[in-house]
Amino acid sequence: MDIGQHTSQQYNHELEDARNRLLQMGGLVESQLGKALKSLLENETDVGEQVISSDYKVNQLEVAIDEQCAQIIARRQPAATDLRLLIAIIKSITDLERIGDEAEKIARYSVKNADLNDSKLHSSLHHLCKHVQEMLHSTLDAMARMDAEQSRAVALSDERIDQEFDDLSRKLLTHMMEDTRNIKPSLNVTWCARSLERIGDHCKNICEYVIYLVEGKDVRHLSDEGPDIA
Repeated sequence: MDIGQHTSQQYNHELEDARNRLLQMGGLVESQLGKALKSLLENETDVGEQVISSDYKVNQLEVAIDEQCAQIIARRQPAATDLRLLIAIIKSITDLERIGDEAEKIARYSVKNADLNDSKLHSSLHHLCKHVQEMLHSTLDAMARMDAEQSRAVALSDERIDQEFDDLSRKLLTHMMEDTRNIKPSLNVTWCARSLERIGDHCKNICEYVIYLVEGKDVRHLSDEGPDIA
């Protein structure tokens, strides 16, 4: 899908700039998550500190893009695809900001509890980390190309993330029951796993906004009523 062209080149530029800033924010958030997981899995607290100190950049981009879109709507009174594009951007930046927050949480856990890190426990997170990173990357790719079909496939993969989180939670609960000394490090891993599961949810939301942008269909919550987004 391509952004429509208008007689006003300035209007074209405004829409393209808003979309580019959305993609810039997505790239920053993906980098933040990668660093947070590196800090967690490889016990590199200096990398975790970088994530914590850079979170403000994600927040600033959200505010700036939100204001930019609001001004375009007020000045241009967009309709049809243009309006859906701006709505999708406004909604997507909210989820991207929340993904950034979850990445910061993971970084804080890794830095604060570096002395409690259990390499065996953290190894159980590797699979979930890999799948969540792949989901975020695919989400951003679908968003960049405005690909509804890819968005559908990525959104459906959230079920696998949820199942992995449930399996890991049961494993960690058993680990805590075996020895009370395992409780604190296991809880730390559980909190990180919960953040990863939430990132999957936010990726799914963004994919649904892409489908709305491309097809004009709001597919949120459809699975609760019967048919799913497929």
